[in-house]
Amino acid sequence: MTCTADQMMCNNGSINSISDRGTQLPGHREIDKLGQNRDSVYFRDGVRRIDFVLSYVDDKDGDKKAERRREFEANLEKAGLELETEDKSESDDRKTYYLKIHAPWEVLATYADVLKIKVPFKASDIPKAREVPLEWLTHPFRLPDNIMRPEPDYFTAPFDKSKVDFFLIDDKDTFFPPSTRNRIVYYILTRCPYYKEDRKEKDKTGINRLLNNGTYTSAYPLHDCKYWKKAQDMQCESERYHLYKYWARFLCFYKEQPLNLIKKYYGEKIGIYFAWLGFYTEMLFFAAVMGVICFVYGVLSYEDNITSKEICDPKIGGMIVMCPLCDKKCSYWKLNSTCLSSWQSHLFDNEGTVFFAIFMGIWVTLFLEFWKRRQARLEYEWDLVDFEEEQQQLQIRPEYELKCTGRRLNRITQEMEPYLPFPSKCARFCLSGATVLFWTCLIVACIMGVIAYRLAVYAAFASIMKDSPTSKIQLVGSLITPQLATSVTASCINFVIILILNFLYEHVAIWITDMEIPKTHLEYENKLTMKMFMFQFVNYYSSCFYVAFFKGKFVGYPGNYTYMFGKWSKLRNEECAPGGCLIELTTQLLIVMAGKQMVGNVQEALLPLLRNWWGSRKGRSHPESTYSRWEQDHDLQNFSQFGLFYEYLEMVIQFGFITLFVASFPLAPLLALFNNILEVRVDAWKFTTQFRRPVAAKSRNIGAWEEILNVVAILSVVTNAFIMAFTSDMIPRLVYLYAYHPGDEATMRGYITNSLSLYNISQIPESNLPEAGENPSWFNSSTITTCSYRDYRYPPGHEKQYTHNMQFWHILAAKLAFIIIMEHVVFVVKFFVAWLIPDVPTEVKARIKRERFLVQEYLHNYEVEKLKMQLSQSFCLSTETASLLPSSPSKHQVLSECI
Repeated sequence: MTCTADQMMCNNGSINSISDRGTQLPGHREIDKLGQNRDSVYFRDGVRRIDFVLSYVDDKDGDKKAERRREFEANLEKAGLELETEDKSESDDRKTYYLKIHAPWEVLATYADVLKIKVPFKASDIPKAREVPLEWLTHPFRLPDNIMRPEPDYFTAPFDKSKVDFFLIDDKDTFFPPSTRNRIVYYILTRCPYYKEDRKEKDKTGINRLLNNGTYTSAYPLHDCKYWKKAQDMQCESERYHLYKYWARFLCFYKEQPLNLIKKYYGEKIGIYFAWLGFYTEMLFFAAVMGVICFVYGVLSYEDNITSKEICDPKIGGMIVMCPLCDKKCSYWKLNSTCLSSWQSHLFDNEGTVFFAIFMGIWVTLFLEFWKRRQARLEYEWDLVDFEEEQQQLQIRPEYELKCTGRRLNRITQEMEPYLPFPSKCARFCLSGATVLFWTCLIVACIMGVIAYRLAVYAAFASIMKDSPTSKIQLVGSLITPQLATSVTASCINFVIILILNFLYEHVAIWITDMEIPKTHLEYENKLTMKMFMFQFVNYYSSCFYVAFFKGKFVGYPGNYTYMFGKWSKLRNEECAPGGCLIELTTQLLIVMAGKQMVGNVQEALLPLLRNWWGSRKGRSHPESTYSRWEQDHDLQNFSQFGLFYEYLEMVIQFGFITLFVASFPLAPLLALFNNILEVRVDAWKFTTQFRRPVAAKSRNIGAWEEILNVVAILSVVTNAFIMAFTSDMIPRLVYLYAYHPGDEATMRGYITNSLSLYNISQIPESNLPEAGENPSWFNSSTITTCSYRDYRYPPGHEKQYTHNMQFWHILAAKLAFIIIMEHVVFVVKFFVAWLIPDVPTEVKARIKRERFLVQEYLHNYEVEKLKMQLSQSFCLSTETASLLPSSPSKHQVLSECI
């Protein structure tokens, strides 16, 4: 049906067109051209609405491009579209032509039938949901009802051109809203050819190819008015002004989003994005509150931290001599030098962290399940229940048709269609996989380089800070340690590398996806989504995975240390501080996550703000009679096909930060909440003020991102269980508290001494000893014969000296048991909650069934009434004929039988 309609509209010219390039239509009022307000969305006649605008300029290749434009515009007129051109002499830059396009009723009706666009046929009589108790509490967050519900509630059905009188058509000019009109016109533009009838070349089709080859410079629908004031024409909706006033301003950050108005103006695809972003931000509030409670618990239990007190005690931590943390440049050190870091570690590594990790595993399930319910409700309210991916997405991509020269029969449509041979598909898939693997290995190589930097620079910091002037400053010297300096600088370098690789991966992912030649637009988008997320996943999270699961786990012990690239590299693997590696994971997560959000906000808000300031000056300084609506929108940024893709990607990466590693930083949801409150308004501001109006598109869900969120949610349970078991010091402390504490009273006293092992200094190899002059003044080799290190091994002199003792195996068993128990508890709760909460609310199911029943009933009644009228008219006509002819009983009998 689509092909037939396209051929009919674009080639055969069966619909009469009216080409208007300055002439007036009969019955249209004349408007003085000099006095006309050009800030309008109508043709010069003031009646026909501008549904789309194409712009172009003359250049050195003008003849060839002019020929394409003539053929293309001629075919548009054959398709029934009406055109009007603004000469370059009337434009602001005196170089640009503007071609305005209007779709008359006949075209809109034909393609609404082809695309099965749902339109109203009866006001809904289904009672609305009851008001929620204590609804008055939400009044400060509410918007006016006309903004939240810009359209009445109707029963809808797919448009059928043969049943025009069935639908509620008060005015044909306003029956289809502007978003539907621009969607229909764009559908025609993407399929209309620009070749001559005697030379049919299939590759010369569609506005996208004309934009790529420079024939036209831009194609866009118009905003309905300026965003800072209403349109002067009372027929114009001024929806852009309402969106800016009630949605895009930052002072509205505490207000609900006008999702129905967003959907009406921008289409369902953009509407569903803002619905998801708003719901995600709302759910972050609960995670942020629980994270703050856990952090406050860590602050309040500060004084009860016996472990840190022992480290800071000069008689305990001050008497424990620790083995050097690196070869040659690192000296012996006293445990109490890590006093501050042990206190800092307690803020995030305490009993509340275990509870918070379990809570987040359940929270992520609730978030995904409640979103499915919210999405189902939106599908019903926005008429997307029976929506199948629109033909514009499922249709074969032009690039696929161009590059796939082979043809084969489609078993479903019984038509010949292009296809990619299996050997070519296999070769492209292998090349794509090899490219992905190569760039993934490049990320890992960069991370290895950062790790090598950490190992090499730590020794330098340790040597420099030993005699640094900052050590004499009490405040600064206590804050700056070799561990902190190494961690912060390495995290910053890693973040810079992330930004550089991120820029490269965007181009690589698009190139790989283009090389695979996906068949449909939907397939292309899903493949690109998976590749980009995989690149970003490795890029952003690999450094956090290293700190969480590898640092300090493969160190060895004095006399038998493990080296990164073997002993020849002299890069000894990093050790964790006595308080554990969790604080370093917190630092890494904070720098990467906060840095990404700051850079993103600068790119999205501050840079466009300068452009907006200049554009506003230009728009406000030009009189409306000279600075037209199509020129104002032409000066805005184009909303690319990847616009929403990058918005989703940014939020999903943030979702990974607050779920995969949240056990190390309970305040991460709070940072994400603050960022998202700003993000919603920044995105709204961009869409309203910075971007041209996007072509309306339908979508019933968030696409492939939903599956990615589900995978991240499952992975987060595993990562947080491993962080609590192997990165946090929680399990060793609990094992000591319940199994190894001295005396009858369960206490943490003596834990520090118990968690350290001893090594005979005289047995340390020469290559591991500090160089001459590196040892501190208090170190006396004659009195200090042993040093301590973080491990559970038998002491020197024992028959099993330097091998793991039983406590090590008990702790390892406890860690594995904790992982198994936590994962099973969280997964059981997850699956139970998922089973308990249906994806579609019962109320919505009932309303869908009720609406389907009523639609079928009304359609049936309509057909019956129509048949009765036809029979009645036939009967009257036959009666009139019978009065003039001899009576024929057989005819009356046949008619009575038909009735």
